[in-house]
Parts: sequence; structure tokens; C-alpha cells
Amino acid sequence: MMYKYLIRPLLFQFDAEKAHHIAFWLLGVADRFWFTRLYRRFFVSKSTSLRREFMGLTFSSPVGLAAGFDKDAKRYNAFGDLGFGFVEIGTLTPKPQPGNDKKRLFRLIPDRAIINRMGFNNQGVEAAVKRLKMPHRTIVGGNIGKNKLTPNEHALADYSSALEGLYPYVDYFVVNVSSPNTPGLRELQEKEPLMKILSALQLKSAQFAERLVIPVRPVLLKIAPDLSDDQLDDIIEIVESCSLDGVIATNTTISREGGLASDASLTKEAGGLSGAPLRNRSTEVIRYLKSHQTKPFLIIGVGGIDSADAALEKLDAGADLIQLYTGFVYEGPKLISEIHRKLIARG
Repeated sequence: MMYKYLIRPLLFQFDAEKAHHIAFWLLGVADRFWFTRLYRRFFVSKSTSLRREFMGLTFSSPVGLAAGFDKDAKRYNAFGDLGFGFVEIGTLTPKPQPGNDKKRLFRLIPDRAIINRMGFNNQGVEAAVKRLKMPHRTIVGGNIGKNKLTPNEHALADYSSALEGLYPYVDYFVVNVSSPNTPGLRELQEKEPLMKILSALQLKSAQFAERLVIPVRPVLLKIAPDLSDDQLDDIIEIVESCSLDGVIATNTTISREGGLASDASLTKEAGGLSGAPLRNRSTEVIRYLKSHQTKPFLIIGVGGIDSADAALEKLDAGADLIQLYTGFVYEGPKLISEIHRKLIARG
């Protein structure tokens, strides 16, 4: 309730990106003085019915934080304390980059949505690794991408570099070729280049694990919601052929179909749309992947989850785990608790 009636109204007085930085500062203060750990102790469910076992990992909850929120691995432990069963950092690129020009993050409040064209702004793998060396209080995934100036024909080198740098410090990897905000990136979702990248990364993952004498880190693929059924068929074939561990469905959409209630000056902004308008399409993609896979692979559902019912919808459609982003912006930590309560009630 405090988030809805005090913190959110305060944050929404600021530009969306500035509000994000303020929220991170506040969360850092709370973590420093152990308030997040106290929150975890008294307000986060410890029910064993929430636990999930996938990819050799034990998730305390099937509800995770999607990539893009904690890009530089600054608050992953604090987010875990709020009840997330896993936190996905990134998207991280080998070299630091500033991302696209500001203003690049927009709230569509009547639609409970966000448009972003951040452009993989991050401090790079090396800076993240320094923070990831502290003990983890939650499962951490590493979402990796290529630098903007790296041509697509050399993309594999960037993904390999990010994989190698993060390998000892994260629990799983996500290959991001689906962001609409890096020019040409989505071309890597085409069958031939994607097969080449994923096959090579699977091989390198096994090599890094052997060299470091640690368990092999699972590798997943994050896909766009704007793919056709034929393209989804290609994705399924690639995932199964490469023995990939899973798919995250979905990233943000470039579509503005279906009508938006917000002012046209906002809805016409370039970038990826997330939040409630994406709910149905992301669920459709999950259901398609689940019903057409011939070899089981993990599906993490994300897109438009702003209520417990929306979360259950994703799980019922075939998602094994789910992630929040925009719904968390609008609802705060109570959304995690509400989802947990519904899941516990289901047994």
C-alpha cells in the first residue's frame, strides 16, 4: 500500500528514467541498512509450494525480475529480498555504451504501459562482474547482447566475450537478439545467423565450464512478440537442434495495434512497448511454443503481467516461470506477494 499511495505518486512526478534512478538509490539505501532483508524475513512467503526446479537450479519462487531493470547488476540482492525468485541483469554488452539519446523512456499511464528505446545502455561486463562477486541471495541470470557499433557479421564475438566474462558469476544466460532498439539486431533472429550464434555459444559454454571446473550454465533465447508462426516454427527448430535450455517469451513489441488510450504524442514514440497491451500477444506466443515443441524446453513468460490473474494466465498457457517489469513499475512489491498467494492457494 505504501508503494501505491506514497512511493509511486512521488516517483511519477519525475521523468521516467530519472524516477528509475531515484528508485534505485532508495533501494540501495534500504539494502545498506538491512531493510530489504527485514522485508524478506517478515513479508515474503517461505512456502515450499512456490519452489521450482529447472535447469539444475532451485528457484524459491517462479516469479522473476525481467532484464532491463537492473542493467548493471547493482541491486540484484535487494530485488531478491523483495520476493523475486530470480533476477535477470542486463542487457550487458562487452564494452560500456551510453545507449540512445534521451528522452528514451515514456510512461503510458492510461494503458499501464511503457515505451522504451534505451539501446542497451550499460557500463559493460567488466563493471558488472565487480558487483557480481558479492555473495548472491537469489538466482541471477545474465542477459547478453552485442555493442551497437559491432556489425552483425561480428556479433558472435560480442556474445562470446560477454558469456566468458560473466560465466563464473551468473546462474544462467539469455541471448538477446530481439530488442527493437539496436539497429539491425532483430535480423539475428533469422534462422541461419541465429543457428550459428546459438550453436557456437552452446559449445563455448561447455568449454568455459570445463575450464573453470564449474557446472555448465544454461543458455536461453529471448524472442520478440512480433514473430510470425513460421518464424516461431524456426525458433522451435533452432532451440531443439541446438539443445538450448529454453526461451523467454517475449521482449517488447514494435506494434501499436489494438488501440492505445494514451495521447498520440506518446504512443507514436519509437521504441519497444511493454505492459498491459502486450499481455495477449505474449500469452499467444507462449501457448504456440508449448503446443508445437517436440522436445521439452523451458519457457519463461513475460509481457503484461500486472496482476495475479495475468500471472496465472501465463503459467496456464505453458510458461514454467514468469518475469515482471512494467507491472512491477505500476504495482510495486505487492504484486509479487499477490502472485505468491494465488499460487499457494492453487497448491
